[in-house]
Amino acid sequence: MTHDAHGDPQQPPEPKSPTFDGPPLSLEEELAAARAEPEPGPDIATVNEALDDGVNRCPKCGSTDVRLRGSTGMLVCLFCRHEWQEARVEEEFGLGEGIDDLQGTVIAGGAEDIDDDAGNVMTIKCGGCGAEVVVDTAHAMNARCHWCRHTLNVNQQTPNGAVPDAVLPFRLTHAEAVEKIREFASKRRLFAHPRFKKEFVPENVLGVYLPYLVIDARAEASYVGKGEVQTRRWTEGQGDNKTTYYAADVFRVDRSVAFTVDDLTVEGSADRAKVDSTTTNNIINTILPFDTKNAVKWNSSYLVGFTSEKRDLDVDELQPKLQDQLLSIGRSRVHDSLVEFDRGVRWEQEKVDVGGSRWVAMYLPVWLYSYFQEDTGMLHYIAVNARTGETMGSVPVSQWRLITAALTVGTVLEGAAGALLVAMS
Repeated sequence: MTHDAHGDPQQPPEPKSPTFDGPPLSLEEELAAARAEPEPGPDIATVNEALDDGVNRCPKCGSTDVRLRGSTGMLVCLFCRHEWQEARVEEEFGLGEGIDDLQGTVIAGGAEDIDDDAGNVMTIKCGGCGAEVVVDTAHAMNARCHWCRHTLNVNQQTPNGAVPDAVLPFRLTHAEAVEKIREFASKRRLFAHPRFKKEFVPENVLGVYLPYLVIDARAEASYVGKGEVQTRRWTEGQGDNKTTYYAADVFRVDRSVAFTVDDLTVEGSADRAKVDSTTTNNIINTILPFDTKNAVKWNSSYLVGFTSEKRDLDVDELQPKLQDQLLSIGRSRVHDSLVEFDRGVRWEQEKVDVGGSRWVAMYLPVWLYSYFQEDTGMLHYIAVNARTGETMGSVPVSQWRLITAALTVGTVLEGAAGALLVAMS
């Protein structure tokens, strides 16, 4: 029988009911309303105007031979050895503030829609000698001027998704990443494929910047479902034919919660978001989170010596994923209010209203090792969070070792059972 929850101390407390206008909506209508596109908000201009000419100069000597020193996360001039870093975007653009007041969809310059017709090749006029240098943004964000040897960088935001708003520099060195991967694989060496262990080459551990959208949001989530409170439990039958039954009161449960999220991180690449049977690239999500609060203003000198992927997903395409993430966060927020329902709660309707969101495109650093397993056609990855050292991956296994181990365990268990029977007799 179904009851409403009241304030009776013997019953679950009366939940707070969400506000619905008009007759109850079907689940399909609820989901459609939840995914309605919010009104657009103001853009955040994040172009690094000081680097518009493509020449990233050392502030001390003026050299353009600049790259990242991984052990410090700082840019270092290879001529005078001066070290510095760009300003943190958290303070520069006020990204840690105003989440409670967000209205509409606020999109930073590097997260704007990608132009499908935009090409990868860009021409930069050298600020040193005036020559024009071509940069293929599909493979690099830097190029050397063939006349004056200045390093030219793509710093202006482009409509092909190649330039984000911010970058989180590498912290772990290549040697540290190789050690992390060795340690991860060694713990699985018992069943690892012999060729995988034999063919491991440290030089194939590559540093890559992956594109993400980092989101601040203000939302309210509402849930309607049924919760059960067990009233009796009993067992019928004898021996191996026993069956356990229970009786429970069923209650309508309404919950709503308002909350904010700070730096929610979602993939900006369709390939990384895709999961299928031939790749294990979804392993990247298992090494989250990154300390995105330490991301700095875009400067392509941070990419020297590393590879990168371009963002190819727009904000509109990621709105459904944001909705799902917010619903999941909301469910976790109301979980503590459901302790009275000892048989659990089954949500039948869910709705989230996003009052405002802010989207910033960001490159995040990963050390990556890949291995192609020929006999299965599967591409395995081991990934290392280049900030925290968190490591996860997929190691190809040897089938005959698994079978041998299973047979060995089975033989041991069978022998132990036989010995036990002999002892009992």
